[in-house]
Amino acid sequence: MNSRRYPKFVAAIALCFGLVLPVLPSIAATPETPTTLTGGKVISVADARKLSDNKTGFFVDTRSVVNFGKGHVPGAHAIPYKAESAESANYDASKDSFDDSKLPPNKDQPIVFFSDGPAGWKSYKAAVWAIKVGYKNVNYMRGGWSEWTAKGFPVEN
Repeated sequence: MNSRRYPKFVAAIALCFGLVLPVLPSIAATPETPTTLTGGKVISVADARKLSDNKTGFFVDTRSVVNFGKGHVPGAHAIPYKAESAESANYDASKDSFDDSKLPPNKDQPIVFFSDGPAGWKSYKAAVWAIKVGYKNVNYMRGGWSEWTAKGFPVEN
């Protein structure tokens, strides 16, 4: 390397690290969702599998349509949750959007919400949303798609 370029190269690398490193903790540190759901239930993927196998649960995949297309729980419905609110239990739902008109008309039917996993806030927030609009049998599969596939459960594309 040319000795005159070396100081500029080192300065460029230092600048990159100075700009990137402060952001890394916020990218990597997505807080996990709550382990309880007021007005609903947090269920295991094994319990969700039973609802899927019995075809008694209405499964809602809140991930993007692209991720839904890569694979989902058999029979699941793609209803993406668009979150602009904070990833915390005290989020402001007015900043978010969710098309609850795509949920089943029977508000007593078991509904299972899922997204990526324990840090998947979209499914947690959609479950809270459903409870607020009057659904009575809301289930939040906190382990999400990541745990479902890790257990080797059936998938659909």
